Amino acid sequence: MRAFTAAAVQVAPQAGPLTAESVQANIDHAITWARRCHEATKAELIVLPETVTTGFTPGISPGELWDLMTEIPARGDASGSIVSDFADLARELEAVVCVGTYERGPERGINYNASVLIDKDGSLLGVYRKTHPFCSEAVSGGGWVTPGDTVAVCDTDFARIGMIICFDGDYPELSRIQAVRGAEVILRPTALLRSADIFELTSRARAYDNHVFVVAPNATGTDAAGVHFFGNSHIVTPVGHIVAKAASQEGWVSARLDPDEALASLTPGSNVPQIFDHLRDRNLDLIRNHRDDLEAPAKTSFPH
Repeated sequence: MRAFTAAAVQVAPQAGPLTAESVQANIDHAITWARRCHEATKAELIVLPETVTTGFTPGISPGELWDLMTEIPARGDASGSIVSDFADLARELEAVVCVGTYERGPERGINYNASVLIDKDGSLLGVYRKTHPFCSEAVSGGGWVTPGDTVAVCDTDFARIGMIICFDGDYPELSRIQAVRGAEVILRPTALLRSADIFELTSRARAYDNHVFVVAPNATGTDAAGVHFFGNSHIVTPVGHIVAKAASQEGWVSARLDPDEALASLTPGSNVPQIFDHLRDRNLDLIRNHRDDLEAPAKTSFPH
């Protein structure tokens, strides 16, 4: 990894019924804010919120959502896909762009919640499909999202990047897998509905657990189904320190991510050196001996 500037862009979705026209309006609106951000920051990495093409809660049936979306190639040419305009943007700005969108699955009614990483030349570097949909969005809970089953870690010319989406950040195993695979920065496009405290807590924990940077843009405003979002996008260092944080209005936050400063001290600005490594110092024997426990079904003992 080399030092570079990253930005989390915070935008509001279109209100009202979700249509092909409103999807394009969402895309155009996100691109406008990304351009403004790049003009001001010259960020090499621009990360947009979860499902920025539609807003999080579509307010239509899974089949109708499928009709509005497209498939997205795993790599290469984005032409004809829901993210093609963002590929043009990445090429125009010569910046890596991460965009959250719903994605058409193999059959009508099967939809994925996807995060797409686009290189500076407009080519697709990778697609991650949310593996832990929130209970209300998951098809198993009567929602509209089918969970993915793969992990995505992609190489750029400045860092090795992993992707999670919103509620995925509550599950430490996913980010740990990406860190073990060499991720130095984890992107967390989000449309979080709970609280700013939970949002920050989980981003900081995943950054600190794995000694990675976390870039987490959250939606703001109100989506097509009338659900409200609170913003508070942020960027976190590998010692769990928030170095950039948004309020609730549309805009962006940015920070320079420098590998030489990432673990320079135990706490920000301290003279005490960082000597431990959460990846290196894992007790692998314990993990191997308790693999069955890690894989066993479980649920909380508390009423909920």
